[in-house]
Amino acid sequence: MMRALYSAIGGLRNHMTYMDVVANNIANVNTAGFKSARVTFQDVLSLTLTGASFATQSRGGTNPQQIGLGVSLGGVDVIHTQGAMQATNKSTDFAIQGLGMFIMRDGARQFYTRDGAFDVSTQGELVSPVTGYKVMGWNVNATTGLIDTTLPITPLTIPFGRLIAAQQTTTTTIDGNLDAATLTGGTVTSTTQVYDSLGKAHAVTLTFTKDAAPNSWTVSGASTSGDVASVAIAPATVTFNSTGAITAPAPPAPLVVTTTFNAGVSQASPVVTNMNVSRVTQFAAAGNLTTTANNGYSAGSLMSFSVGANGDITGVFSNGSNRLIAQVGLASFTNPGGLEKVQANMYQESANSGPPVIGTASSGGRGQVGAGVLEGSNTDLAREFTNVVVAQRGFQASSRIIATADEMLQDLVNLKR
Repeated sequence: MMRALYSAIGGLRNHMTYMDVVANNIANVNTAGFKSARVTFQDVLSLTLTGASFATQSRGGTNPQQIGLGVSLGGVDVIHTQGAMQATNKSTDFAIQGLGMFIMRDGARQFYTRDGAFDVSTQGELVSPVTGYKVMGWNVNATTGLIDTTLPITPLTIPFGRLIAAQQTTTTTIDGNLDAATLTGGTVTSTTQVYDSLGKAHAVTLTFTKDAAPNSWTVSGASTSGDVASVAIAPATVTFNSTGAITAPAPPAPLVVTTTFNAGVSQASPVVTNMNVSRVTQFAAAGNLTTTANNGYSAGSLMSFSVGANGDITGVFSNGSNRLIAQVGLASFTNPGGLEKVQANMYQESANSGPPVIGTASSGGRGQVGAGVLEGSNTDLAREFTNVVVAQRGFQASSRIIATADEMLQDLVNLKR
């Protein structure tokens, strides 16, 4: 009888734990990046009344007779399934579609999280605004403009307002068509911007004049900018074949445009631009030429950024230039269920999680990174409310066992009367 009481007490205690876990799952239904937990039970030692016996020639064997001594908590497992994506339209909100985790650092301590609600600190670092922990990854090399993911991870920096130097125009590309039906002396013009070494733009107009010779056009240049003294073009003639494709200058040889400035202008050195015209055609269609590429630009400051699926952060500058500035690092674990939960949606490495495998998104099963979205909790309310009923009924049944055992003990005591 006493065994029944103690078994029922174990049932009460463990179903209370069950309810605690379910309540925590429900409470975090709106917590970004939260991973729900589940409880598993196991029976404890059994009292063996008689052991099993072997079969003989005249009699079969007998099974053991055992009485269980109750239930114990088998484990509380964290379920690392994907949560639903929720759009926030905030550029510093990140989410992972996959198994990876963001890497956060507080000095020498390193943590991991699925909560990508980040912000930019006054120092320009990407951080968690709740804890102040820094988001880790790789920053661009200021000299090469490249990111080396073989180097150790460092705090990510998004330097809003930082200036980039102007770049002189050295190459441009012109696409379009010269109308084959144009009469001798007819023209088609195209205007492009030429940036000097200080980032000042100068409008340069190219004029293509139809020659008397078949399929031949003379190219000349001019500028309405008061700083420009002359615009020279070499070679000064372009020719096409009978199929409308350019033959001279032979692709990919460019037109060389030399822009010379007036004396006294701060940018006095001529700007030499290689202008790719290999995709210009000559068909009997409307003449129209457009500059589709220009590697020059004025000085600009970082205004915003975008994030690619592989975690690369591209800065958008006020001069229209886009430039790679950083890449988010992600960690994966052999056994993510072995991670230990700490405060503020963070996890830390444990003896059974395995060490973190750090790399980039879209590799090693870490998943892809999205910006302007957050991963919601993976709590399934329908399942959790069902678990509430299960836990309640389990607790209730154990309490009824205690009441019944008490009545039986009372009857036993009353036998003396």
